[in-house]
Amino acid sequence: MNRMMSTATNTMGQLQTQLDIISNNIANLNTTGYKRREANFQEMLYQQFNNHLNGGTEPGRLTPGGLRYGVGAKISHTSQQFTAGPMIQTGRPLDVALEGKDHFFRVRVHENGQDEIRYTKDGSFQLTPIQGNPYVLQLSTSAGHPVLGKDGQPIYVNNDVKEASFSPTGSLVVTNMNGTKEEVDLSVAHINKPHLLKAAGSNLYAWPEELEMDGTVADANDVVFRAGTLEQSNVDMGKEMSELIVTQRSYQFNSKAVTMADQMMGLVNEIR
Repeated sequence: MNRMMSTATNTMGQLQTQLDIISNNIANLNTTGYKRREANFQEMLYQQFNNHLNGGTEPGRLTPGGLRYGVGAKISHTSQQFTAGPMIQTGRPLDVALEGKDHFFRVRVHENGQDEIRYTKDGSFQLTPIQGNPYVLQLSTSAGHPVLGKDGQPIYVNNDVKEASFSPTGSLVVTNMNGTKEEVDLSVAHINKPHLLKAAGSNLYAWPEELEMDGTVADANDVVFRAGTLEQSNVDMGKEMSELIVTQRSYQFNSKAVTMADQMMGLVNEIR
């Protein structure tokens, strides 16, 4: 295949992946606690031609000598950006947000026949009934996953709830119909290296199984809670649209390169 054509097609495939990432960011603009992803590119292998008869000694030259023919660019990795999103006051009693960017709520999910711990920034919680037990309510995420307390267990309360809200210290305070109160502390994790987390769906993150926690994931101290508030997505619409336009133009440029290479090959065949 023509070198120009192969270089362009290699890059186009990677640009399509970047377009998918940008589109996903824009689609989650209004998703509570969503953290945008970012694609990072690197140059693919290139071929070096040392064509300087004098050994490449050129006074004032800043770039390496010779010619370098590349084969395109590729996405080296994608990274999750855990910068804080804007805080929006909702006034809803069961909404709560965490100030620290390295602080996450712990929730439990049931996958592949076993319970797993997941982490989330989405503090839009609710009290939901438990199947088979109409007398108990469970604190859950918007997707129905149980939220964990400091004891590492799901948070349960009696179903005769008069009112429920979060205190400034992050405790769920429930007042029952008979006037008695229950107070349960939420489990909050401090993750020193949040960029190692991997997306696990439903706005949740999982710690990679192949990595040891070794103190990287621990119980958080000095947690700042904001009751009646939610952390919004950290997606900047203006920045994403700019990235989208630049990526589309790059895709069009490489598509034009493929067309030009095809036309050149057609001319060569006509000459024959």
